Amino acid sequence: MAGPSWSKSPTDPPDGLLLAGRIGKPHGIAGEVYVVRISDDPRRFDVGAVLTREDGTELVIERTRIHRDRFLVKFAGIDTRTEAEGLRGTLYATAGERRNLAENEFWVDDLRGLEARLEDGTPVGTVSEILPGTVHDHLAVATEEGERLVPLVKEIVTRIDLEARVVVIDPIPGLLDSS
Repeated sequence: MAGPSWSKSPTDPPDGLLLAGRIGKPHGIAGEVYVVRISDDPRRFDVGAVLTREDGTELVIERTRIHRDRFLVKFAGIDTRTEAEGLRGTLYATAGERRNLAENEFWVDDLRGLEARLEDGTPVGTVSEILPGTVHDHLAVATEEGERLVPLVKEIVTRIDLEARVVVIDPIPGLLDSS
């Protein structure tokens, strides 16, 4: 990977929870559902793993399998298509189950609120969001002139200091211009 990696988070999960996936439609009659995995933790969907629904109900993974390039999950106690139909929605894992991060990896919620500065220390703004991209993610930085999108590549985002709550950027010409 060329630069830092951030877990992608299309929605803000409730406090204490991490976004893990989305349950889609049922498959067959035995309680299986299609799931879109959002978590980058490969153990998140292991047999026996516990995930939490939006309403706070916990679901235990009984088995998983791939079917025509799609991910199917059978949860314990969900044994019919009718029961499975009621499961659609977002799945969360508890924040205490976060995987250990590699060097230069950061959690999205740790980056929000960091002060963005230039290499010389000049304040630029505040990181308001991390936006997933197809090639790389972007920092959305709230500046006095409005929001600026800063590519999360090591050539531009040169340092992230969580203790100091600072991200240092070396922008290419025009990146921070208001036009």
